[in-house]
Amino acid sequence: MKQVILGTAGHIDHGKTALVKALTGIDTDRLKEEKERGITIELGFAYLDLPHGGRIGIVDVPGHERFVKHMVAGAGGIDLVALIVAADEGVMPQTREHLDICTLLGVKRGLVVLTKIDLVDQELKELAIEDIREFTKGTFLEGAPIIPVSALTGEGLGELIAALEKLVEQIEERPSDGILRLPIDRVFTIKGFGTVVTGTLVSGKLTTGEAVEILPKGLKAKVRGLQVHNEKVKMAVAGQRTAVNLQGVEKSLVERGQVLLQPGTVEPTDIIDVEIVYLPHSPRPLKNGVMLRFHTGTSHQMAKILLLGTNELKPGQSGYAQIRLEGPLVVLPNDRFVLRGSSIIQTIGGGIVLDAHPQRHKRFKGEVITQLEQLKKGDPSFVLSFHIKKGGYRGLEIRKLAGYANIPPSTLSATLTELSSKQGVVKFDRETERVIDGGLYSRLRDEMVMTLKRYHAENPLKVGIPKEELKTKLPSEVDAKLFNSLLSDLTERKILVQEKDKVRLSEHQISLQGRQRELEGKIEDIIHRSGLTPPSVKELVGQIGASEDEVKEILSLLTAQGRLVKLKDGIYFHSDPLEELKEKVVAFLKERGKISTQEFKSLTGASRKYTIPLAEYFDAIKVTIRVGDERVLRGKNRKRE
Repeated sequence: MKQVILGTAGHIDHGKTALVKALTGIDTDRLKEEKERGITIELGFAYLDLPHGGRIGIVDVPGHERFVKHMVAGAGGIDLVALIVAADEGVMPQTREHLDICTLLGVKRGLVVLTKIDLVDQELKELAIEDIREFTKGTFLEGAPIIPVSALTGEGLGELIAALEKLVEQIEERPSDGILRLPIDRVFTIKGFGTVVTGTLVSGKLTTGEAVEILPKGLKAKVRGLQVHNEKVKMAVAGQRTAVNLQGVEKSLVERGQVLLQPGTVEPTDIIDVEIVYLPHSPRPLKNGVMLRFHTGTSHQMAKILLLGTNELKPGQSGYAQIRLEGPLVVLPNDRFVLRGSSIIQTIGGGIVLDAHPQRHKRFKGEVITQLEQLKKGDPSFVLSFHIKKGGYRGLEIRKLAGYANIPPSTLSATLTELSSKQGVVKFDRETERVIDGGLYSRLRDEMVMTLKRYHAENPLKVGIPKEELKTKLPSEVDAKLFNSLLSDLTERKILVQEKDKVRLSEHQISLQGRQRELEGKIEDIIHRSGLTPPSVKELVGQIGASEDEVKEILSLLTAQGRLVKLKDGIYFHSDPLEELKEKVVAFLKERGKISTQEFKSLTGASRKYTIPLAEYFDAIKVTIRVGDERVLRGKNRKRE
């Protein structure tokens, strides 16, 4: 069933609430003050069952100029508007302001209801209809039905319902696969149930038992129950007026203007890039740096307007701006907003959000204007690429990308697949599903290769660079997941080789020349012949008449090749006698079950200087395990008996 929200709009006392009651039987004036004063102060809610099936949710907004902020809160989630004009008064100031607000908030469809026709004669009724036609010229209501109605006698109600039913057929359904988002417009408690919030579910779907988050305060809660039009449901979908019974959050912490969301999908912001439409009948130019009242969804706060590319907007003009908000709020790209004056409180403009998490810009930077023009066009490939690039080396989680771009998951997935196939983006973190800009990834890959080339040129006798050292040579924002992705990518391409904790280019070959080859042979021969009592580095230097740096370079090479093993305290053993000792130790332990330090010393025939590092070496390579002052075989070695 199609879910549609109808909003009333119009001047105070033009009969909006009476009309809603006549249509639905529901009195939306719920406050004592509203009853006493005969005006709507807060938002009221009702629903209308249509003759041929379907149900319209109705938001009845206040008409008094002092309560326009409530009107904006109600109009933010509507699909079509019923502009109410009283036949005995005609178009009035709030009629114009409410129509402006609906236009700025992107309402595209509606009709005009001429109320109180029982108070005027036929001639005045026809004059009022003519005035309305003139008033709506050039607006989205130009040519829309004008339905004369009397809430008192019921005249015209049938025609109004029929006209509404036709309009409902033209409304596109809201995406239920979008980001769960419910701007809160009422908060109250019910005895025995706890906190209840209401609002229009503008996108996504909500189910009982679901965990939710309320931003910008970051409150955590669970959905205990749901109602749509006073009926209990297990799921609410986009476009429905929804009451949500929350578990785990106090009423005192929740207020209108906050937004209920799926946890972790959206981040609050206090800076946004926008396109502003400045109304033609605004009294004066809009100057850069002015403070205005900013309204979006059900929230409002003061904001500073920084015009981009110009110092002012004349009435009727539009332009780009960065808006700095007084505090954080939840807003996404393509959201509509309204701007009202701070001293003379009237609606002067509004617009659409293009980037909800921008950087601070220089006001006359051409590149920024070009990007905003592209974002305005809304091409999914550009929008996603734009936000992924902003993620830099850290990348961006796909679930957060959906919030940054405000693109339905199905479109997001298809566009990412297309971008991936063209190397426009690269996925690199399965756990959090992060993506990075393809161009940036490619530059990092090239930088890693160049780093390895420089390292090999500076260290021709080293097999490769330690992985941790290589990582430090990349930008600090590159984390372990991205680093490992780069390594895997270059390994698969056979550009580099990973050997234990070292990395080298596949083309890198160690080529010893003359004296180096001679030193290599001498050092390996001396250490091999010395068995389990090899000389120290200093002793080697003295024996072969080379510098300490030359000796260390050859030792590192032989170790990297696996011909030598470096133990604790910088002692180098040849791998052959170590392997022979390992066989003796295993055989001894299989026979005896355990070996003491003294027995180990006897087995090696070496002094304590060597036996302690050797014993610890066999622990380290998981041959033995120390138990008190003795050692036993590790489990896997015992099974070989």
